[in-house]
Amino acid sequence: MKYFSTRGNPGEQSFEDVVLAGLAPDGGLYIPIDIPTLPRNWRSDWASLSYQELAIRILSLYISPDELPTSDLVSLVNRTYSVGPQAFRDPLITPLVQLERNSRKAPGEPLEKLTVVGATSGDTGSAAIYGLRNKANISVFILFPQGRVSPIQEAQMTTVLDKNVHNLSVSGTFDNCQDILKSLLADKEFNEKHHLGAVNSINWARILVQIVYYFSAYFQLIRNPNIDVDASEIQFVVPTGNFGDILAGYYAKRMGLPMGKLGVATNSNDILARFWKSGSYQKVDPAASPVAGGVYATVSPAMDIAVSSNFERLLWYLAYESVTPVDATSKRAAACDQVRVWMAAVKNKGAVDLSAVLEDARKDFVADKVDDEQTIATIRRYNETKSYLVDPHTAVGLHAAEVFAKSNSAATVQVVLSTAHPAKFADAVQRAHSSFDPDAVFGDLLSR
Repeated sequence: MKYFSTRGNPGEQSFEDVVLAGLAPDGGLYIPIDIPTLPRNWRSDWASLSYQELAIRILSLYISPDELPTSDLVSLVNRTYSVGPQAFRDPLITPLVQLERNSRKAPGEPLEKLTVVGATSGDTGSAAIYGLRNKANISVFILFPQGRVSPIQEAQMTTVLDKNVHNLSVSGTFDNCQDILKSLLADKEFNEKHHLGAVNSINWARILVQIVYYFSAYFQLIRNPNIDVDASEIQFVVPTGNFGDILAGYYAKRMGLPMGKLGVATNSNDILARFWKSGSYQKVDPAASPVAGGVYATVSPAMDIAVSSNFERLLWYLAYESVTPVDATSKRAAACDQVRVWMAAVKNKGAVDLSAVLEDARKDFVADKVDDEQTIATIRRYNETKSYLVDPHTAVGLHAAEVFAKSNSAATVQVVLSTAHPAKFADAVQRAHSSFDPDAVFGDLLSR
């Protein structure tokens, strides 16, 4: 399996090269040459696998054994999920690829040092920091928007004092942090000197490992005696800002995992919901009140993003279906040209008309916006009626799922992807549940 940039340059690349590069030199994002199809007996053969075993089967479809031997892939997956998927270890796959490469060096051959860089709106930063703290030959630099992550999330990052960990508070929004990250990755000389590796979802590795979520959920549904999967249509609903996790669901669907339309759930930073409504992809909603930096500060801060970077990957597939050449090579080149034009318009004008591909986008997705008032009300309602306390991002997904359900068939089974522990967002949760005590979860973390 080889990879290429959504904007066409450079040519085909290996898995290791695209993972360690993060961003293509032309500013595009890497995608696979082909989306693999599932083996004939995948449902029966994979039904009883552990999460790690399932990850190995799925990743092996995207990684050639000639490039990464099966034994190395098994080691990579086991190290990534050494404490289980529930610990959000996905960001670690990029540096672990580097470590696997070092492990294959001959005795006496100098080891490559890696500088891990990341822009975070909350959880990616702390996950990378805790997984890589005090690791030899790895330095970690995490950028986060000042005042736009929760106090607990900031403390989880800044109270780690290992010498190889560096936190950088950026005045602005997550988009500003991500722009800095992209500039670093695009600087060839700087990149080669410091051996940068990105842990954001702009890195293909993050999308790849998140595909496993959907297969794992599917097999859990099969094992549920109250659900007849064969007689149902599954709808995954995903709270999203950067369009990474839900894009993984799109890949799972294209591979052949049975599901209906994916549900895009956004907060008031609704560039995605507005696209699926009108076909216009605009950084700023002309009908909304202006806000500094173009990003609203909401109770679900991990989704406070103006431009969803991973949407470019979906745009490539939409462009591929819309261009006129017949042969695959010419269609691929034409799609890259079209994406390059679209993204230039977003960068230079802040908007692009994508109405030509809107109907194709609607074949696989529905979308809805959820504001703060609806988010808080959803947290309160689920706590009072189901004794289930959720964080505000999950609440965005739950509210959107209720909206989508009104148009779904009676046979639809919804799966909402939950995102974080509610204690990380104590201010929002306490607005819905006044007796909630985050100190019972995190102790004295904020006072350190």
